[in-house]
Amino acid sequence: MYALIYDEHQLDRPQKRVISIHESREEAELALEQRQEELGRRVWECHTRIVWVEKDIDAGEFVGPGEYDTWRPGEPIPEGELYSDSD
Repeated sequence: MYALIYDEHQLDRPQKRVISIHESREEAELALEQRQEELGRRVWECHTRIVWVEKDIDAGEFVGPGEYDTWRPGEPIPEGELYSDSD
């Protein structure tokens, strides 16, 4: 399942709180857009991202390293996401 997680990208806080769960990436993207509108912020200011989680979880629980990934196994990755923006 897909989840929105709260992620400030702080290495000393590896556990990420699950904001919401979704059956598809499209549903998760809509939820992320709604969150942006509710907070009045851009996506990078929301500290929220979409991840794929293999285990059953609920909103409010936490996931840690190795329990989630950016893309579901076998999911096509958009061309723009394949390469880093930095050197």
